[in-house]
Amino acid sequence: MSNSTTTGGTSAPAPGNNDDQEELGAAGSQLSTAPQEEAPGLPSLGVIGWARWFWRQLTSMRVALLLLFLLSLGAIPGSLIPQSGTDETKVADFMQRHSFLGPLYDKLGLFHVYSSVWFSAIYILLFVSLIGCIVPRTWQFVGQLRSRPPGAPRRLTRLPAYTTWRTEAEPEQVREAALVLLKQRRFRAHLAGDAVAAEKGYLREVGNLAFHIALIVMLTAFAWGQLYKSEGNSLIIEGGGFSNTLTQYDDFKSGTLFDTDDLDPFSFHLKDFKGTYETTGPNRGTPRTYQADVDYSVGAYGKAKKRTVKVNEPLVIGDSKVYLTAHGYAPVITVRDGKGDIVFDQAVALLPLDSNVTSSGAIKVMDGYRDPKGVEEQLGIQAFFLPTYVPGNEVASQFPSLENPVLNLAPYHGDLGVDAGLPQSVYQLDKTHMKAYKDAKGQQVRENLKPGETMQLPNGAGSITYQGTKEWANFQVTRQPAAGWALGGAIVAIFGLAGSLFIQRRRVWVRAVKGQGGVTVVEMGGLGRSESAKVPEELGDLAGTLYDQAPGAPDADSDSDATTPDPTPDPTVVPAEGAEK
Repeated sequence: MSNSTTTGGTSAPAPGNNDDQEELGAAGSQLSTAPQEEAPGLPSLGVIGWARWFWRQLTSMRVALLLLFLLSLGAIPGSLIPQSGTDETKVADFMQRHSFLGPLYDKLGLFHVYSSVWFSAIYILLFVSLIGCIVPRTWQFVGQLRSRPPGAPRRLTRLPAYTTWRTEAEPEQVREAALVLLKQRRFRAHLAGDAVAAEKGYLREVGNLAFHIALIVMLTAFAWGQLYKSEGNSLIIEGGGFSNTLTQYDDFKSGTLFDTDDLDPFSFHLKDFKGTYETTGPNRGTPRTYQADVDYSVGAYGKAKKRTVKVNEPLVIGDSKVYLTAHGYAPVITVRDGKGDIVFDQAVALLPLDSNVTSSGAIKVMDGYRDPKGVEEQLGIQAFFLPTYVPGNEVASQFPSLENPVLNLAPYHGDLGVDAGLPQSVYQLDKTHMKAYKDAKGQQVRENLKPGETMQLPNGAGSITYQGTKEWANFQVTRQPAAGWALGGAIVAIFGLAGSLFIQRRRVWVRAVKGQGGVTVVEMGGLGRSESAKVPEELGDLAGTLYDQAPGAPDADSDSDATTPDPTPDPTVVPAEGAEK
């Protein structure tokens, strides 16, 4: 029988003489481009020595992981503490309620975490660390791709995976067959003396480098997006329009480096809003569809185009996305003075209070109204709207759609306070300088109106007519530059990480030389970067295929007529010479 063994175990070389250790170390070198950890020691004296020491520490793997951890920790306050770039009102309220924490957080930059000095320092250091690690590794990997796999060690038995057999085929034939076989298995292979050297699994390092490069792309994209982003909301009533300028937004926030010239030039007109709801069952009243039919145009002279904007289906124009985020009702109100002249005639948006769109708001007549004596006054009307009114329940609507709409109005007259120059909500009524209208019994005037009905003010002060109901939609216009780059970086990072985890870089050597009695001795050895059963299994499969082309020779002590060779190399796994038992 032929002398065949296969060994498997760890990828570390077994103890032996120094020459074997050095030779195997050369054969197993450059299986990775990961930076080598150096033994701790004092840097050289002088500025250059300290600079080199600092650079090595900054570009080390442990420092990069530490910076990534600190970046994650630094982002936590940005999620828990109100941010000035997102909501100035909440920040002011926090400062007012916390006399100690408010000033402390302000000094630490916790109200603007992502633009603070300390967060930017961590961000920049992480950039430098990743780039300082990737550039030399990429250059080293390119050099490995241009070079050939190293030659076979002198003693292949020192490798963690090994097999051998004797064959009557010529060494040149065995080496040629091995070269063809390895290339067919997508190994990079070449003849090196009396052996064939092959290597496979370069995609592992490609995945590793791709993962780190993708991290840089993602960090850059996120930083760019935060600096140049913009986000604003605008409430549009059916029949109304919007132009993408700052004055058209109800609220607007942007990044540090944002400029108004960055706004995409477009406009749109809300033609119609439609909402459908579940009418029966336990989910009655649950929205089924929300959609807004709009006509939009790009640029000052762009051609109008039709589009339906739905929830999670935004209108995309350039770098801007127009999302449909909310909806409500806007009763159409006509106010006349005592002479019958119209002083107010428009739809007034009311804010929903619950899932059935019970709504409230204020109607403000600021100019043009005169009382019966001809004195200029301002009117304020507290409005409460029920889309589906059920008699006996005037507190809340019973369904979100307009099945039985009722508008409850409570009028006031006097000074609205808008001329004082102080900001106030358009949905709330400041009654400080307002007086309620009283009826003949001295009770405050309050009345429920259905579409088309009119409410008469006392003493000939005028009238209020509920003409009908329109619907409004709230649109959020967001501009997030480099969002596509961030998504692409995330996808590449996932695939790169998968490649670096599941692909193993390994090397195989096949040596064929003349042995005693003129019989060719074939040796095969495999080496992987880390401990894995894949290398011995793959080597066994390669050996079995090569054995079919160079079958084993008969044993010297067998009968002269016994010429049947061994069918395959012995698959028994035994420790290699010098390996630990």
